[in-house]
Amino acid sequence: MSTAILTGPPVPGSSLEGDLRSLGFDVRSAADPAETARLLDEVPSGDRVALVDPRFVGHLHSLRLGLTDPRFPAAAVPGAVTAQPEARTALGRVLRTAPAAGTPEAVARALDAEGVAVQRPELGALVAAVPADQVSRTEAEQAVAAVDDEAIRLRTAVKSRDGFFTTYCISPYSRYLARWCARRGFTPNQVTTASLITALIAAGCAATGTRGGYVAAGILLLLSFVLDCTDGQLARYSLQYSTMGAWLDATFDRAKEYAYYAGLALGAIRGGDDVWALALGAMVLQTCRHVVDFSFNEANHDATGNTSPTAALSGKLDSVGWTVWVRRMIVLPIGERWAMIAVLTALTTPRIVFYALLVGCAFAACYTTAGRVLRSLTRRATRTDRAAQALADLADSGPLAEWFKKGAVRLSGTYRAPVIAFLAMAQLLAAALVSGGTWSFVGSAALYAVLAGFTVAVPLKGPLDWLAPPFFRIAEYCTVLILAVQADLPGALPAAFGLVAAVAYHHYDTVYRIKGGTGAPPRWLVRAVGGHEGRTLVVAVLAALSTTVDLPLALTVIAVAVALVAGAESIRFWVSSGAPAVHDEGEPA
Repeated sequence: MSTAILTGPPVPGSSLEGDLRSLGFDVRSAADPAETARLLDEVPSGDRVALVDPRFVGHLHSLRLGLTDPRFPAAAVPGAVTAQPEARTALGRVLRTAPAAGTPEAVARALDAEGVAVQRPELGALVAAVPADQVSRTEAEQAVAAVDDEAIRLRTAVKSRDGFFTTYCISPYSRYLARWCARRGFTPNQVTTASLITALIAAGCAATGTRGGYVAAGILLLLSFVLDCTDGQLARYSLQYSTMGAWLDATFDRAKEYAYYAGLALGAIRGGDDVWALALGAMVLQTCRHVVDFSFNEANHDATGNTSPTAALSGKLDSVGWTVWVRRMIVLPIGERWAMIAVLTALTTPRIVFYALLVGCAFAACYTTAGRVLRSLTRRATRTDRAAQALADLADSGPLAEWFKKGAVRLSGTYRAPVIAFLAMAQLLAAALVSGGTWSFVGSAALYAVLAGFTVAVPLKGPLDWLAPPFFRIAEYCTVLILAVQADLPGALPAAFGLVAAVAYHHYDTVYRIKGGTGAPPRWLVRAVGGHEGRTLVVAVLAALSTTVDLPLALTVIAVAVALVAGAESIRFWVSSGAPAVHDEGEPA
């Protein structure tokens, strides 16, 4: 529930009360600051409350931005201030200790002084004012009439930073679809779910292995992407932000894309072409790209002294219009990537789709990673304890790594952690290629676990320590891929695809818990699913026993176990989480 208290008698002829009710507020009036404080005490502590000057003149969307955004505990625009339950105590204290300062502007200043961060949204051309006299009021009303706030609302519903394909081929019309959904009461999460269902149908069409199925799959994949853009635009248009919404949007994007890969692989099998290795390789490459993004961003977003010549050069390039779009396109963001997949699916074969995807994503991965390494080497940044903990959580160290960590030699050196992680990965993958499926490789997997513990033995605060989690992901995922290919058993690659998909979900879930400010999954969950080094060792042992153990069945059992344990805990957490609402406006993935 939401309650708005007018901090004075209503102004005759004003539409303010109607505007507030249209935003979902129960409106009450107070004659003076003392009565405002009394009415505040009557509002249940779990409700949002807003204080609004009855003389307010402005656009409805100004009030919407200032009073209904769920991401901030307190927010204000000229003439109005709001507090969610977590800021209610401070608001009550302000009104009781300084009743004379009962105007919304004074209350907002007092909340700032109390240590409550008051969000003040950028209004741009929107009007929000408290006129002192009739002349000023008339001028403000004329300013309101001169600006179409609905046009501004539609324009700002589009993501502030997006890819070329999304910006010019999707958003010009998807914003109107978002408004249509808002007016009919659809929520962003419902649109996200519709996008998932559409993509799964597309995957089913691709699995038919027919030209008609491939054409339908390409069209439906593009439609799924339109809905994927619409859900975020609907969230911005109606300010329906939530932590669960951000999580659903991100995890469903991965589920849609990887399910589509599986559909293409099944369709190729029907046509006599086995591309499961390519499908698994594409999933591994795409997931590792994301891990690089997440790890770098978590390491640097709150670092102090966070500047570098490379970053300055990037900023200069962004000031040249055409370079912005070129640089966004060559990293193959989700819009360009899905458009390429859809068109190639309709016109060519699954093998060609995966070849193009692997080449494009490999180039994008090299480009972005090289740039981030250069930034890290040239910037003088001091990383925080929070960043070090986030990197340790992203490492996904299990019981074995934690045990070896306790007895590890605390080696010094600026690049100690990434060097050890790289050596762990390199020796594991080299051994997998040379002696995968043998007991000697099991020894390499055990050495990998030892080195994984050494990597995280000290806080990850070095300039390149953010590379450790990506190295671990590459090691684990590629080991599963190599062993499944070498096994050359029916069903081994599809089972490996399922295992990597289940583990990747666990890793994405970890990322979005950290991004949502709620911390990593509980340690019991990480221990239960073995940690990256434990799972790698188990898969190595199973491959060595493949003459006596049904390897595809064993991989399937592990995949199901990881999916059930990690999925159940993830769903429990996100359904019951009290995390603050978030919305991602970063680079498209």
